[in-house]
Amino acid sequence: MPAAPADVAAPPADAIQSPTGLASKVIEAGSGSDKPGPADTVTVHYSGWTTDGKLFDSSVERGKTISFPLDGVIAGWTEGLQLMVTGEKRRFWIPANLAYGENPRGGAPKGMLVFDVELFDIKKAPEPPPVPEDVAAPPADAVKTASGLASKVLSPGNGSRHPKATDRVEVHYSGWTTDGKLFDSSVVRGESIDFPLNGVIPGWTEGVQLMVGGEKRRFWIPANLAYGTNPPPGAPAGMLVFDVELLDIL
Repeated sequence: MPAAPADVAAPPADAIQSPTGLASKVIEAGSGSDKPGPADTVTVHYSGWTTDGKLFDSSVERGKTISFPLDGVIAGWTEGLQLMVTGEKRRFWIPANLAYGENPRGGAPKGMLVFDVELFDIKKAPEPPPVPEDVAAPPADAVKTASGLASKVLSPGNGSRHPKATDRVEVHYSGWTTDGKLFDSSVVRGESIDFPLNGVIPGWTEGVQLMVGGEKRRFWIPANLAYGTNPPPGAPAGMLVFDVELLDIL
């Protein structure tokens, strides 16, 4: 079992502190020169303690490294690991607001947390797709349906079958607001997604049925066929633009 650091109670004087309150100290220098970006996937060993020296989690103790995308963990890890290079081992003192908070749920530890992290590998995230030139509004050659959905074929497919609303499909996609902000992308995540067509926003249910396997199409989905003008928290408002590639009809 990894022993609690002598300085587990608080960051020492030689720790470096960022404007967010994250403190860290290099324990072993790395051999690499590249640092991970905020969406990259990293492979690490780590051990975590509360400030009273209690070990609450450790990949070292389990004897197996762990890999994860940096944008899918606590804020202190997302920020902190971007400071590291491969081969480096660093100690972090992560304040509660960058960890699980003072009143966490599900058995997570509360307050400031201390982690020793060793960075083994960085897998770069795919580059985000370029913003479409016609993202602001459907161009003249877009085809519009009676519902107001507009679309344009970007690459023809190699299939002949169209999915039905009750089918499950596999796609790659990227989505932008009309000001060109990318809000979601399976391409950036490097992983396609499958779902039932009758379980998504109406613009997708209608639009993907127009496609055949292998086709790539751009959709301009009005707000009433997307998340509306006052969407739930985290969802984009207004007209949305999607590039969708239909990989398979399941």
